[in-house]
Amino acid sequence: MTKLYPIGDVARRTGLSVSAIRFYADEGVVPPTSHTDGGYRLYDVEAVARLELVRTLRDLGASVEDVRRLLADETSLHDLASTHLVIVERQLRHLTARRAVLRTIVGQGGGARQAALMHALVSMSDEDRERLLDDFWDEVTDGLTVHPAFVQHLHRLRPVLPEEPETEQLQAWIELADMVRDTGFRREVREFFHTSFASPKALAVTSPEVMERVEAHRLIEVEAADAERAGVAPDSPRGREIARRMLDSLAGLTAAVTGTPAEPDELKRDMSEPDRLVDEAARQAVARFGAVLDRYFALMATISGTPGPADAGVSEPWVAAAMSAI
Repeated sequence: MTKLYPIGDVARRTGLSVSAIRFYADEGVVPPTSHTDGGYRLYDVEAVARLELVRTLRDLGASVEDVRRLLADETSLHDLASTHLVIVERQLRHLTARRAVLRTIVGQGGGARQAALMHALVSMSDEDRERLLDDFWDEVTDGLTVHPAFVQHLHRLRPVLPEEPETEQLQAWIELADMVRDTGFRREVREFFHTSFASPKALAVTSPEVMERVEAHRLIEVEAADAERAGVAPDSPRGREIARRMLDSLAGLTAAVTGTPAEPDELKRDMSEPDRLVDEAARQAVARFGAVLDRYFALMATISGTPGPADAGVSEPWVAAAMSAI
């Protein structure tokens, strides 16, 4: 004989209140198995199990209609769980974003207006973020006499916020979005580019061919910096091999920029015994570039979860010694 349980026992077994069990019965979600002669509801083990499932699904955010459809075999548990997983993950992203805003406010202070701004920034859609950065690069490059491919390259310098970002990444996005909206920062970046590319040769210098050579040369310099940090001697076979490639790369880059074949011996001499005036000018240019855009690139790396650029490149003494050894 099937054992039947009164509604009070069912409530204790399922953790549902008596009123909730009655509600699910009245709604036809889990009707009682039978009734006593006095009209009291009775539930068998299967009904108790269904009520436990109802409680679990309701705790996960399923609606009464969702539960009804599942129990009536109009949908599967997998489909129901998949739907609610999307909802829960969306809620989790919103909560993570709110936590980032709150932590930023606690760490930096600020009033209600700043809090509203930070919430608006972090709640932007992917399209909104893309539009904000496009607007920034459009403004700072407007009227710049460079190759169109260079402008396209600048537009690609943007972070990619993961689907499930950490708080640090959201805080970095808040800072970066606030930065690119700042009129002072936009003006400084615009002045930097328009000053740096004021030369009549700007079109040639920013051509795809030259930019490709610039990137290739940068990678060799990164390799040289890694070698120096690893303790590789500049006059070792490895140091000389890097120096030769660096010299060849610079010769090709110089020829592409000037339109005149570079003299390797002259380049080698310049790199072995750098001109201090030229070197100081280069340092100042690099420092100005860093002052303007280093924070942008650091935030971009944090948001995307990618390593940022090395803190220091290869030193001049290492390069000079390596060039002298070949």
